[in-house]
Amino acid sequence: MKKTTEKKKNEQRDILLFASPYASADMRWFAHFACGDPFLAFTARGKRIAAITALEIVRCRKESNFDEVLDMGAELAKMREKSPEAGIPEVIVELVSRYKVDSFLVPPDFPAGIFVMLTKLGLKLDVGGTPFFPQRVIKTEEELNFIRQGNRASCAGFKAVEAILKESVIDKKGFVNWRGKTLTSEILRVAIEHACLDAGGINVEGLIAASGDQGADCHCSGFGPIRANSLIVCDIFPRISATGYYGDMTRTYLKGKASPEQRKLVADVKKAHDEAIAKIKAGERGVEIYRGTVEFFKKLGYETGFKNGVPIGFFHGLGHGVGLDIHEAPNLGGRSFAAEALRENMVVTVEPGLYYPGIGGCRIEDVVVVKKDGCELLSKHPYKWEIA
Repeated sequence: MKKTTEKKKNEQRDILLFASPYASADMRWFAHFACGDPFLAFTARGKRIAAITALEIVRCRKESNFDEVLDMGAELAKMREKSPEAGIPEVIVELVSRYKVDSFLVPPDFPAGIFVMLTKLGLKLDVGGTPFFPQRVIKTEEELNFIRQGNRASCAGFKAVEAILKESVIDKKGFVNWRGKTLTSEILRVAIEHACLDAGGINVEGLIAASGDQGADCHCSGFGPIRANSLIVCDIFPRISATGYYGDMTRTYLKGKASPEQRKLVADVKKAHDEAIAKIKAGERGVEIYRGTVEFFKKLGYETGFKNGVPIGFFHGLGHGVGLDIHEAPNLGGRSFAAEALRENMVVTVEPGLYYPGIGGCRIEDVVVVKKDGCELLSKHPYKWEIA
């Protein structure tokens, strides 16, 4: 009940933001505009108003969905003629007073220093719930296409990995050798980044190309030489520079010949992936789909927990929302409790994984949009993983 109340509160109150669209997905979504510097945005009786520097004002007026765009620099200069010590908080209070609004809802990540100063200056601010804009959870057709584009950039990265592994040979010491030198995780990541850039995507920090026990460390980016016959987890989540929307996909590879244990591990992760996707539809609860995957692995005898202080098995959530943030609402269970039912046009990843030092890690991840009677893949790439 509390979450519902928070959502209604967010929707009904005037809101105030001060952030860079590059750093804040909420600001980018609200403004429909991108720039590097933070600026002011607020609502007043249904109107959207921005105050931004002269550097960005022309673009903002042309590209954004604001009803009014004010010159923040000019407003600050006017105030400093009367009060030389005036700063951003004083300008904000002056601007919003013109629209006769004295109470706003701000997002949880609103700058703390400005929040304190605004309240001292008499502006009433309340912190909103999460997600701050509940409307962001339901994607439009345009947004779905943006996410598809992000996943196409991910696929370009996988193709680069596959091409390198096919071209590579295994040397006498058991390492993978590419173009006369030992293949490393770093070489794979550079190739992935170049391929994604060519497809319009920028890879944020954390791109994963990890083999062997590093791949069993779930979010380890990977480093150093890649051995033959070891599982290689490649998690690629580029952001399309033109729109700000992400793709997010994972494939697992192996150069050489897999062991029976590795083949079973990959096959079972793929079965879990397929079963979870088959359960996703409007009205289902993410936490129940997650629990189904937990039970699936448990019945097959896979141990989950800690061994010698290291997490093993299926120890993370089944999936998360994707959009202007790489991780956003909703989620498919795990440490975050997904109590609410999935709704049509929500977007989630489906990414079961198993991780065991000595065997390696395997994760398979795709992105789907929830539909009334099922779901639709927003990502598409082959699952062929063993490359001789």
